Amino acid sequence: MSDCLKNKGWRKLISPYEKSCLKRSVWQISSTFAFFFLSWFAAYWSLSVSYWLTLILSIVSGGFLVRIFIIFHDCCHGSLFSNRIANEVIGTVSGILTCCPFYQWRHSHSIHHATNGNLDRRGTGDIWTLTVQEYLALPPIKRLGYRLYRNPLILFGLGPVYVFLIQYRFNRSQARMKERLNTYAVNAGILFLAGTLCWAIGWKAFVLVQGPAFLFSGLAGFWLFYVQHQFEHTYFEKNEDWDHVDAALAGSSFYKLPRILHWFTGNVGYHHIHHLSPRVPNYYLERAHEENTMLQSAYPITLRSSFRSIRYRIWDENRKKLMGFGYIKRFKMKNESI
Repeated sequence: MSDCLKNKGWRKLISPYEKSCLKRSVWQISSTFAFFFLSWFAAYWSLSVSYWLTLILSIVSGGFLVRIFIIFHDCCHGSLFSNRIANEVIGTVSGILTCCPFYQWRHSHSIHHATNGNLDRRGTGDIWTLTVQEYLALPPIKRLGYRLYRNPLILFGLGPVYVFLIQYRFNRSQARMKERLNTYAVNAGILFLAGTLCWAIGWKAFVLVQGPAFLFSGLAGFWLFYVQHQFEHTYFEKNEDWDHVDAALAGSSFYKLPRILHWFTGNVGYHHIHHLSPRVPNYYLERAHEENTMLQSAYPITLRSSFRSIRYRIWDENRKKLMGFGYIKRFKMKNESI
Protein backbone atom coordinates (compact mmCIF):
# COMPACT_ATOMS: atom_id res chain seq x y z
CA MET A 1 0.00 0.00 0.00
CA SER A 2 1.40 3.40 -0.95
CA ASP A 3 2.51 5.83 1.74
CA CYS A 4 0.10 8.38 0.30
CA LEU A 5 -2.90 6.19 0.97
CA LYS A 6 -1.60 5.08 4.34
CA ASN A 7 -1.22 8.72 5.38
CA LYS A 8 -4.92 9.29 4.60
CA GLY A 9 -4.16 10.80 1.20
CA TRP A 10 -6.97 8.61 -0.09
CA ARG A 11 -9.48 11.09 1.31
CA LYS A 12 -8.19 13.79 -1.01
CA LEU A 13 -8.27 11.39 -3.95
CA ILE A 14 -11.79 10.14 -3.34
CA SER A 15 -13.53 13.35 -2.23
CA PRO A 16 -14.23 14.69 -5.78
CA TYR A 17 -16.42 11.63 -6.45
CA GLU A 18 -18.45 11.75 -3.24
CA LYS A 19 -20.97 14.34 -4.42
CA SER A 20 -24.14 13.02 -6.01
CA CYS A 21 -25.57 14.43 -9.24
CA LEU A 22 -29.33 15.03 -8.96
CA LYS A 23 -29.89 14.71 -12.72
CA ARG A 24 -28.05 11.37 -12.93
CA SER A 25 -29.73 10.01 -9.81
CA VAL A 26 -33.22 10.90 -11.02
CA TRP A 27 -32.52 9.45 -14.48
CA GLN A 28 -31.13 6.24 -12.98
CA ILE A 29 -34.17 5.77 -10.76
CA SER A 30 -36.80 6.62 -13.40
CA SER A 31 -35.22 4.55 -16.18
CA THR A 32 -34.52 1.53 -13.97
CA PHE A 33 -38.02 1.45 -12.51
CA ALA A 34 -39.55 1.92 -15.96
CA PHE A 35 -37.48 -0.90 -17.47
CA PHE A 36 -38.36 -3.16 -14.55
CA PHE A 37 -42.11 -2.65 -14.83
CA LEU A 38 -42.05 -2.90 -18.64
CA SER A 39 -40.09 -6.17 -18.57
CA TRP A 40 -42.32 -7.53 -15.79
CA PHE A 41 -45.56 -6.87 -17.66
CA ALA A 42 -43.97 -8.11 -20.89
CA ALA A 43 -43.27 -11.36 -19.05
CA TYR A 44 -46.91 -11.48 -17.94
CA TRP A 45 -48.13 -10.83 -21.49
CA SER A 46 -45.90 -13.62 -22.82
CA LEU A 47 -47.68 -16.22 -20.65
CA SER A 48 -50.19 -16.57 -23.47
CA VAL A 49 -47.37 -17.16 -25.97
CA SER A 50 -44.73 -19.42 -24.37
CA TYR A 51 -43.52 -19.89 -20.81
CA TRP A 52 -39.95 -20.14 -22.10
CA LEU A 53 -40.33 -16.56 -23.32
CA THR A 54 -41.87 -15.66 -19.96
CA LEU A 55 -38.91 -17.19 -18.16
CA ILE A 56 -36.44 -15.18 -20.23
CA LEU A 57 -38.32 -11.93 -19.66
CA SER A 58 -38.72 -12.69 -15.95
CA ILE A 59 -34.96 -13.15 -15.64
CA VAL A 60 -34.47 -9.82 -17.43
CA SER A 61 -36.81 -8.16 -14.94
CA GLY A 62 -34.79 -9.89 -12.19
CA GLY A 63 -31.73 -8.13 -13.61
CA PHE A 64 -33.48 -4.78 -13.28
CA LEU A 65 -34.43 -5.82 -9.75
CA VAL A 66 -30.72 -6.17 -8.99
CA ARG A 67 -30.22 -2.63 -10.27
CA ILE A 68 -33.09 -1.43 -8.06
CA PHE A 69 -31.33 -3.05 -5.12
CA ILE A 70 -28.22 -1.00 -5.93
CA ILE A 71 -30.40 2.12 -5.82
CA PHE A 72 -31.69 0.93 -2.44
CA HIS A 73 -28.10 0.25 -1.36
CA ASP A 74 -26.90 3.73 -2.33
CA CYS A 75 -29.86 5.31 -0.53
CA CYS A 76 -28.88 3.41 2.62
CA HIS A 77 -25.44 5.02 2.38
CA GLY A 78 -26.97 8.43 1.71
CA SER A 79 -24.98 8.68 -1.52
CA LEU A 80 -27.71 8.85 -4.17
CA PHE A 81 -29.09 12.22 -3.03
CA SER A 82 -27.69 15.02 -0.91
CA ASN A 83 -31.09 15.23 0.78
CA ARG A 84 -31.59 12.75 3.64
CA ILE A 85 -35.36 12.48 3.25
CA ALA A 86 -35.04 11.75 -0.49
CA ASN A 87 -32.67 8.87 0.28
CA GLU A 88 -35.04 7.48 2.90
CA VAL A 89 -38.15 7.73 0.72
CA ILE A 90 -36.60 6.23 -2.42
CA GLY A 91 -34.78 3.68 -0.28
CA THR A 92 -38.00 2.54 1.38
CA VAL A 93 -39.86 2.29 -1.95
CA SER A 94 -36.95 0.34 -3.46
CA GLY A 95 -36.96 -1.82 -0.34
CA ILE A 96 -40.58 -2.83 -0.98
CA LEU A 97 -39.65 -4.09 -4.45
CA THR A 98 -36.53 -5.90 -3.19
CA CYS A 99 -38.10 -7.13 0.09
CA CYS A 100 -35.55 -5.23 2.20
CA PRO A 101 -36.54 -2.98 5.12
CA PHE A 102 -34.59 0.27 4.77
CA TYR A 103 -33.54 1.07 8.34
CA GLN A 104 -32.91 -2.52 9.36
CA TRP A 105 -30.68 -3.20 6.36
CA ARG A 106 -28.89 0.13 6.68
CA HIS A 107 -27.97 -0.72 10.28
CA SER A 108 -26.49 -4.14 9.54
CA HIS A 109 -24.75 -2.95 6.39
CA SER A 110 -23.08 -0.04 8.16
CA ILE A 111 -21.66 -2.55 10.64
CA HIS A 112 -20.41 -4.62 7.72
CA HIS A 113 -18.52 -1.60 6.39
CA ALA A 114 -17.03 -0.84 9.79
CA THR A 115 -15.92 -4.41 10.48
CA ASN A 116 -15.16 -6.03 7.12
CA GLY A 117 -12.02 -8.15 7.50
CA ASN A 118 -11.85 -7.68 11.27
CA LEU A 119 -11.48 -11.11 12.90
CA ASP A 120 -12.61 -9.77 16.28
CA ARG A 121 -15.77 -8.11 15.02
CA ARG A 122 -17.37 -10.62 12.66
CA GLY A 123 -20.99 -11.66 12.68
CA THR A 124 -23.20 -8.81 11.43
CA GLY A 125 -23.97 -8.22 7.76
CA ASP A 126 -21.30 -10.59 6.50
CA ILE A 127 -20.71 -14.17 5.33
CA TRP A 128 -20.06 -16.57 8.22
CA THR A 129 -16.31 -17.20 8.04
CA LEU A 130 -14.29 -19.26 10.52
CA THR A 131 -10.54 -19.61 10.94
CA VAL A 132 -9.02 -23.09 10.79
CA GLN A 133 -8.39 -23.07 14.55
CA GLU A 134 -11.96 -21.94 15.30
CA TYR A 135 -13.37 -24.68 13.11
CA LEU A 136 -11.27 -27.40 14.75
CA ALA A 137 -12.35 -26.18 18.20
CA LEU A 138 -16.04 -26.70 17.37
CA PRO A 139 -17.99 -29.83 18.34
CA PRO A 140 -18.88 -32.11 15.38
CA ILE A 141 -22.47 -30.88 15.12
CA LYS A 142 -21.37 -27.25 14.71
CA ARG A 143 -18.71 -28.24 12.18
CA LEU A 144 -21.48 -29.90 10.18
CA GLY A 145 -23.58 -26.76 10.49
CA TYR A 146 -20.73 -24.64 9.11
CA ARG A 147 -20.16 -27.05 6.22
CA LEU A 148 -23.86 -27.01 5.37
CA TYR A 149 -23.95 -23.21 5.52
CA ARG A 150 -20.99 -23.06 3.14
CA ASN A 151 -22.53 -25.54 0.71
CA PRO A 152 -23.28 -23.60 -2.52
CA LEU A 153 -26.73 -25.20 -2.90
CA ILE A 154 -27.74 -23.96 0.55
CA LEU A 155 -25.87 -20.64 0.49
CA PHE A 156 -27.08 -19.53 -2.94
CA GLY A 157 -30.26 -21.60 -3.14
CA LEU A 158 -31.99 -21.51 0.23
CA GLY A 159 -30.03 -18.49 1.46
CA PRO A 160 -31.75 -15.78 -0.63
CA VAL A 161 -35.21 -17.25 0.01
CA TYR A 162 -34.66 -17.35 3.77
CA VAL A 163 -33.03 -13.93 4.08
CA PHE A 164 -35.27 -11.90 1.75
CA LEU A 165 -38.60 -13.58 2.47
CA ILE A 166 -38.28 -14.56 6.15
CA GLN A 167 -35.38 -12.93 8.02
CA TYR A 168 -36.07 -9.40 6.78
CA ARG A 169 -39.71 -9.60 7.82
CA PHE A 170 -38.77 -9.40 11.52
CA ASN A 171 -37.11 -6.64 13.53
CA ARG A 172 -33.92 -7.22 15.44
CA SER A 173 -34.35 -7.27 19.22
CA GLN A 174 -32.62 -3.90 19.81
CA ALA A 175 -34.33 -2.03 16.97
CA ARG A 176 -35.68 1.40 17.83
CA MET A 177 -39.24 2.45 17.07
CA LYS A 178 -38.40 4.23 13.79
CA GLU A 179 -36.68 1.11 12.47
CA ARG A 180 -39.54 -1.12 13.64
CA LEU A 181 -42.17 1.06 11.98
CA ASN A 182 -40.19 1.09 8.75
CA THR A 183 -40.04 -2.72 8.74
CA TYR A 184 -43.80 -2.88 9.29
CA ALA A 185 -44.35 -0.34 6.49
CA VAL A 186 -42.17 -2.30 4.05
CA ASN A 187 -43.95 -5.55 4.97
CA ALA A 188 -47.33 -3.86 4.42
CA GLY A 189 -46.12 -2.48 1.09
CA ILE A 190 -45.00 -5.93 -0.06
CA LEU A 191 -48.34 -7.47 0.92
CA PHE A 192 -50.31 -4.68 -0.74
CA LEU A 193 -48.33 -4.88 -4.00
CA ALA A 194 -48.39 -8.69 -4.17
CA GLY A 195 -52.04 -8.83 -3.15
CA THR A 196 -53.08 -6.24 -5.75
CA LEU A 197 -51.26 -8.09 -8.53
CA CYS A 198 -52.69 -11.45 -7.44
CA TRP A 199 -56.18 -9.89 -7.53
CA ALA A 200 -55.56 -8.26 -10.92
CA ILE A 201 -53.87 -11.10 -12.84
CA GLY A 202 -54.34 -14.16 -10.61
CA TRP A 203 -51.97 -15.71 -8.12
CA LYS A 204 -50.68 -18.35 -10.57
CA ALA A 205 -49.67 -15.74 -13.14
CA PHE A 206 -48.06 -13.65 -10.39
CA VAL A 207 -45.98 -16.58 -9.14
CA LEU A 208 -44.98 -17.64 -12.66
CA VAL A 209 -43.67 -14.14 -13.42
CA GLN A 210 -42.39 -12.91 -10.07
CA GLY A 211 -40.98 -16.26 -8.91
CA PRO A 212 -38.12 -16.48 -11.45
CA ALA A 213 -37.42 -12.74 -11.17
CA PHE A 214 -37.14 -12.97 -7.38
CA LEU A 215 -35.03 -16.14 -7.40
CA PHE A 216 -32.63 -14.80 -10.04
CA SER A 217 -32.19 -11.41 -8.37
CA GLY A 218 -31.71 -13.04 -4.95
CA LEU A 219 -29.13 -15.47 -6.31
CA ALA A 220 -27.30 -12.67 -8.13
CA GLY A 221 -27.32 -10.48 -5.02
CA PHE A 222 -25.94 -13.22 -2.82
CA TRP A 223 -23.31 -14.11 -5.39
CA LEU A 224 -22.13 -10.52 -5.77
CA PHE A 225 -21.85 -10.04 -2.02
CA TYR A 226 -20.01 -13.35 -1.67
CA VAL A 227 -17.44 -12.86 -4.42
CA GLN A 228 -16.70 -9.30 -3.31
CA HIS A 229 -15.09 -10.52 -0.07
CA GLN A 230 -14.72 -14.30 -0.27
CA PHE A 231 -11.71 -14.80 -2.53
CA GLU A 232 -8.41 -16.57 -1.90
CA HIS A 233 -6.21 -13.58 -1.09
CA THR A 234 -8.76 -11.53 0.81
CA TYR A 235 -8.05 -9.64 4.03
CA PHE A 236 -8.59 -10.62 7.66
CA GLU A 237 -6.72 -9.22 10.66
CA LYS A 238 -7.13 -9.01 14.42
CA ASN A 239 -8.60 -5.76 15.67
CA GLU A 240 -5.25 -4.29 16.73
CA ASP A 241 -3.81 -4.79 13.22
CA TRP A 242 -6.95 -4.00 11.24
CA ASP A 243 -6.79 -1.01 8.89
CA HIS A 244 -9.66 0.59 6.98
CA VAL A 245 -7.70 1.24 3.78
CA ASP A 246 -6.22 -2.27 3.69
CA ALA A 247 -9.63 -3.80 4.41
CA ALA A 248 -11.13 -1.83 1.52
CA LEU A 249 -8.43 -2.35 -1.11
CA ALA A 250 -7.22 -5.82 -0.08
CA GLY A 251 -10.42 -7.24 1.42
CA SER A 252 -12.78 -6.14 -1.36
CA SER A 253 -12.42 -7.44 -4.89
CA PHE A 254 -12.47 -5.60 -8.20
CA TYR A 255 -15.02 -7.72 -10.08
CA LYS A 256 -14.22 -7.14 -13.77
CA LEU A 257 -17.54 -7.85 -15.44
CA PRO A 258 -18.70 -7.27 -19.02
CA ARG A 259 -19.99 -3.72 -19.40
CA ILE A 260 -23.64 -4.77 -19.61
CA LEU A 261 -23.32 -6.60 -16.28
CA HIS A 262 -21.61 -3.58 -14.71
CA TRP A 263 -24.68 -1.60 -15.77
CA PHE A 264 -27.19 -4.07 -14.31
CA THR A 265 -25.19 -4.32 -11.07
CA GLY A 266 -24.69 -0.58 -10.70
CA ASN A 267 -20.88 -0.81 -10.87
CA VAL A 268 -20.84 -2.70 -7.57
CA GLY A 269 -17.91 -4.70 -9.00
CA TYR A 270 -15.76 -1.68 -8.13
CA HIS A 271 -16.27 -2.77 -4.57
CA HIS A 272 -12.88 -1.65 -3.32
CA ILE A 273 -13.77 1.95 -4.16
CA HIS A 274 -17.15 1.55 -2.51
CA HIS A 275 -15.61 0.23 0.72
CA LEU A 276 -13.01 2.96 0.71
CA SER A 277 -15.81 5.53 0.62
CA PRO A 278 -19.49 4.44 0.58
CA ARG A 279 -20.41 8.08 -0.07
CA VAL A 280 -19.43 7.67 -3.75
CA PRO A 281 -22.59 7.13 -5.85
CA ASN A 282 -22.56 3.97 -7.96
CA TYR A 283 -22.29 5.96 -11.22
CA TYR A 284 -18.95 7.49 -10.15
CA LEU A 285 -17.24 4.28 -8.94
CA GLU A 286 -15.75 3.35 -12.31
CA ARG A 287 -14.48 6.87 -12.89
CA ALA A 288 -12.81 6.97 -9.47
CA HIS A 289 -11.07 3.69 -10.24
CA GLU A 290 -9.93 4.62 -13.74
CA GLU A 291 -8.64 8.11 -12.87
CA ASN A 292 -6.51 7.11 -9.87
CA THR A 293 -3.77 4.49 -10.26
CA MET A 294 -3.30 4.43 -6.47
CA LEU A 295 -6.82 3.00 -6.15
CA GLN A 296 -6.21 0.17 -8.63
CA SER A 297 -4.39 -2.20 -6.29
CA ALA A 298 -7.52 -4.23 -5.44
CA TYR A 299 -7.52 -7.92 -6.31
CA PRO A 300 -9.06 -8.32 -9.80
CA ILE A 301 -11.55 -11.13 -10.42
CA THR A 302 -13.06 -11.94 -13.78
CA LEU A 303 -16.45 -13.54 -14.35
CA ARG A 304 -14.71 -16.82 -15.19
CA SER A 305 -12.22 -16.85 -12.34
CA SER A 306 -14.85 -15.80 -9.79
CA PHE A 307 -16.38 -19.28 -9.76
CA ARG A 308 -13.22 -20.58 -8.07
CA SER A 309 -14.18 -18.58 -4.99
CA ILE A 310 -16.77 -21.23 -4.12
CA ARG A 311 -13.99 -23.57 -2.99
CA TYR A 312 -12.52 -21.04 -0.50
CA ARG A 313 -14.37 -21.53 2.77
CA ILE A 314 -12.08 -21.22 5.78
CA TRP A 315 -9.42 -18.69 6.79
CA ASP A 316 -5.87 -19.76 7.60
CA GLU A 317 -4.25 -17.11 9.79
CA ASN A 318 -0.74 -18.39 9.07
CA ARG A 319 -0.97 -18.34 5.29
CA LYS A 320 -3.28 -15.29 5.22
CA LYS A 321 -5.49 -17.06 2.70
CA LEU A 322 -8.95 -18.54 2.40
CA MET A 323 -8.64 -22.29 1.96
CA GLY A 324 -10.92 -25.16 1.03
CA PHE A 325 -12.17 -27.75 3.51
CA GLY A 326 -9.58 -30.21 2.16
CA TYR A 327 -6.88 -28.09 3.76
CA ILE A 328 -8.17 -28.90 7.26
CA LYS A 329 -7.08 -32.53 7.00
CA ARG A 330 -3.61 -31.53 5.83
CA PHE A 331 -3.41 -28.95 8.63
CA LYS A 332 -4.28 -31.57 11.27
CA MET A 333 -1.80 -34.09 9.90
CA LYS A 334 0.95 -31.49 9.85
CA ASN A 335 0.31 -30.40 13.43
CA GLU A 336 0.01 -33.99 14.72
CA SER A 337 3.41 -34.82 13.24
CA ILE A 338 5.12 -32.00 15.09
